[in-house]
Amino acid sequence: MLTFRKSLIAAVVLITFVVLLRSAHSSPSTEPAVLDTEATVYDALQAADEHTTSQKQDIQQQPLKPPPTAPLRERLRYQFPYDLESRFPAYIWQTWKYTPASMWFAEDLRPAEASWTELHPGFVHEVIPDDTQRHLVKYLYGSVPEVFEAYDSMPLPVLKADFFRYLILLARGGIYSDIDTYALKPAADWLPRELDLATVGFVIGIEADPDRPDWHDWYSRRIQFCQWTIQAKPGHPILRDIVAYITEDALRMKEKGILKEGKMDKTIMEFTGPAAWTDAVFRYFNDPEYFSIEPGSAHNVTYEDFTNQRDLKKVGDVVVLPITSFSPGVGQMGAGDLDDPMAFVKHDFSGSWKTDPAL
Repeated sequence: MLTFRKSLIAAVVLITFVVLLRSAHSSPSTEPAVLDTEATVYDALQAADEHTTSQKQDIQQQPLKPPPTAPLRERLRYQFPYDLESRFPAYIWQTWKYTPASMWFAEDLRPAEASWTELHPGFVHEVIPDDTQRHLVKYLYGSVPEVFEAYDSMPLPVLKADFFRYLILLARGGIYSDIDTYALKPAADWLPRELDLATVGFVIGIEADPDRPDWHDWYSRRIQFCQWTIQAKPGHPILRDIVAYITEDALRMKEKGILKEGKMDKTIMEFTGPAAWTDAVFRYFNDPEYFSIEPGSAHNVTYEDFTNQRDLKKVGDVVVLPITSFSPGVGQMGAGDLDDPMAFVKHDFSGSWKTDPAL
């Protein structure tokens, strides 16, 4: 009796026979197409296998933990690895003497602080008060104790405030912005839609572009990069470098007994401020580990690459925004107005550390 199972087997055998017969009598002209298709499928499968293997290696072959005697940058690299293809973390970090919940929080700062929450409803927005920053740094950098030692030894609040922004971004990523800044546009609108964010790990703006002979009387660098607003993915090499640089400088001065107010051999600008920050960015742009530098060239990227910049510029995995983006309405150095399409953050330039009687 012909059962359904037997009928199905017979049908499969018949179809297989017909296919083999047609293949045997196919003309030579059809063979290349079949081979090309097979090659394409093979390439795709091989690529998928290689990708899977690579993923397994990434999971299985974790880098060995460096010993405590290893260079600081090596240990920071291990503790805070950099993943370019990851997303920008949805964090907004700000610092002040008190939290917005405190009755001592300045009323004139509330609109600025609230602007970040209003334009980033899906973000975690934290204002870290002074008395909490120390504990957070100790927690995040417990495995790199000299970083906490450097932070804890700094004699001025402004030094700690500068250092903290680099520390929190290196460890957690996201956006840092001074408490006296207004968010004019959400961070999702800072970069064009067509730009692949998997190729961007760092977003900064130009603070100053003083194209005048006496620029050094007003600024520390011919081009200064802004440090009051920074967006980064955790572990970025620029952050690793600036954290190591400040840590080493602080401990050097501490050992010499000059890490004290009025005794330091560096100004705030050069130690933790915009000058040190700008130097760290240019060190990265000119680091052969990350960029191809032409033989005989002393520098790969200089201030001349950013002067009179009117649109964003991408250098490797770093996007540099024009001065208008984080300094709109200043009325100089080519900055546009607050309603300029490239205006993203407004800074009130409170600079409380300059007039704080506690200093």
